[in-house]
Amino acid sequence: MLRHILLFSLFVILLSACTPETYAPKPAGYFLIDTPQHAYRAFNKPEYPYYFEYPVYANIIRDTSFFGEKPENPYWINITFPSIGGTLYISYKEISAKQPLGKLLEDAHQMSFYHSKKADYIDDNKFRNPNGVSGVLYNIGGDAASACQFIATDSVKHFLRGALYFDVTPNADSLKPLNDFLKADIMRMLYTLKWQ
Repeated sequence: MLRHILLFSLFVILLSACTPETYAPKPAGYFLIDTPQHAYRAFNKPEYPYYFEYPVYANIIRDTSFFGEKPENPYWINITFPSIGGTLYISYKEISAKQPLGKLLEDAHQMSFYHSKKADYIDDNKFRNPNGVSGVLYNIGGDAASACQFIATDSVKHFLRGALYFDVTPNADSLKPLNDFLKADIMRMLYTLKWQ
């Protein structure tokens, strides 16, 4: 009996000696992503019908497969950002009777607004650069798969479309720093774009 009283007393003393800590869950957070300094080099290959400046931390790869099929021309490229995990897909089309400008614009518009299912908003900003290239830059807000797309053309012969995607599930909050960072690079590309 004395043993039980002693164990009970010890148990009560241990319980009263400990002050319980209040548990507070940590707020949701995201990893810090270290982005490189903006620096550019020229994409100036004579076999391509366009020239532009792109980041030194990016790689350009010729696109050889479009959903399992061969692209319609050899001027489709992917600009990859290995340290960031993103890819800017560039498709080029030549304006012709078979592919008139109106059809190309409508197709590009539909592809950009396809994201309206998940997007909070889609801003379409028209631009014209010093080289006579005009187009539209689409900023897509929310958890859409692509937050930035564009079209660029001379309205006569050349038509270029681009779409930025990341290798992760879309989350507007966590991808915002990367989207903002790469939008600056895309704007530099569009500002320096010219036809060859």
